[in-house]
Amino acid sequence: MTELRSEPGAPMRHSESVAPDGASFLFSLSVPQDARKSLALAWLGLGLTALLASGLFSILLVLSRTPQLQTLFPVADFFRVALVVHVDLSVLVWFLSFGGALWTLSGTTRWQALAWCAFALSALGTGILCIAPFVQIATPVMSNYVPVLDGSVFLTGLTLFGVGISLLCLRSMLAASPVGMHITGDGALRFALNAALVATAIAAFAFVWSWVRLPRSLDARAYYELLFWGGGHVLQFAYTLLMLMGWIWLASSLGRGLRLSPRVVTLLFALALLAVFLTPITYLAYDVTSIEHHQLQTLLMRYGGGLVIGPIALAVLWSLWPMPAMTAQLRPLRSSLLASLLLFSAGGLIGFMISGSNVRIPAHYHGCIVGVTLAMMGVVYRLLPQFGFAAPTSRAAAWQPAIYGGGQLLHIAGLVWSGGYGVQRKVAGADQVLGSTQEVWGMGLMGLGGLIAIIGGILFLVIVLRAMSGNTGER
Repeated sequence: MTELRSEPGAPMRHSESVAPDGASFLFSLSVPQDARKSLALAWLGLGLTALLASGLFSILLVLSRTPQLQTLFPVADFFRVALVVHVDLSVLVWFLSFGGALWTLSGTTRWQALAWCAFALSALGTGILCIAPFVQIATPVMSNYVPVLDGSVFLTGLTLFGVGISLLCLRSMLAASPVGMHITGDGALRFALNAALVATAIAAFAFVWSWVRLPRSLDARAYYELLFWGGGHVLQFAYTLLMLMGWIWLASSLGRGLRLSPRVVTLLFALALLAVFLTPITYLAYDVTSIEHHQLQTLLMRYGGGLVIGPIALAVLWSLWPMPAMTAQLRPLRSSLLASLLLFSAGGLIGFMISGSNVRIPAHYHGCIVGVTLAMMGVVYRLLPQFGFAAPTSRAAAWQPAIYGGGQLLHIAGLVWSGGYGVQRKVAGADQVLGSTQEVWGMGLMGLGGLIAIIGGILFLVIVLRAMSGNTGER
């Protein structure tokens, strides 16, 4: 198995997979120094650009829901328009662009022209998504997983991005590297990446199937909800697999071996993939407009993911104990890993508290989504020196995941508090009807946490850009 030796900025070397204690295993991936590197950097740049743009929209979001400030935004649709673009950029574009970077690194150099075509379409689509609210007035539709602005400009951008990601999946499958019969640490991580790739491809298939089968006579709210329901559930598997891969890699980067062998880790990832493969059956068995189709997708996500997340999370936590002193280069990785574990766990626990349609629902998925984002942030910190850039070693880099994660924790705590008093989701301004002091304080806490999280997100982008500008010349 591939073991990480020395600091993250050092060249990757291959050696035995067993950690020094003889009972743990280390996992890592290398960055190839060929045409794949520039393409991976392009995908990473697209994801970071989407994060920056989503941050600008999130400022408007938080202000439009914060007591005493919400009166500055008298039109509730302003909140909804900003929310649509923010969600699509910070989840759909950021997560899949991050996946594109890793799928590029883990594959071969075959079909490079197709790979760049996929990136170009995705980048063009992302640009159109960003400008759509300013060039066309369109009705915001708050559909789950992929909210939309129901106008030709936004939908064109979303379609171009989707076609680009579909081509990315096709090319990545054609250029996939074999995991091999003897599964090593890097092989187990590549299997996780391949599983996330397959999940993304099946999600694209589900979107197309729903689009073909759905009657155009449905009203916009029902149409887009059903259109994105099946594929949106499958994408959650892809995001979760990317996060779990990140947890394992970050734990090994800290020199902490897992008490799970590469074969066991691969088996766990295969279980998640099995749930993904059941998705086409739900399409064959039930019509996309049926209650049964809706419920089966929910059950697959709830139980298919839970079987995998728990064992890996426990193994990662066990590997971190006792917590040794860390070098400046490793502290951002540890902070990202711990914050990711905390936020994803909080989001999962809040999911059991949901009853009715209130702001506990966004509290649940904010926790889970931010958990994924924090893991990806840690992997970006891990990759920077391998790309030849300076490794983030400042105190700001060590504290950034805690600031971002802590802000988001306050944000979702405020939502849970307010949800207990019945504050409705997907509304802003006067539509929130904050009738009690408890509701006002809860949403105020949400606003404070959101602003702190925005600061943490901006800090992440500043740290990454500074690291890139401080190039070590090792590229």
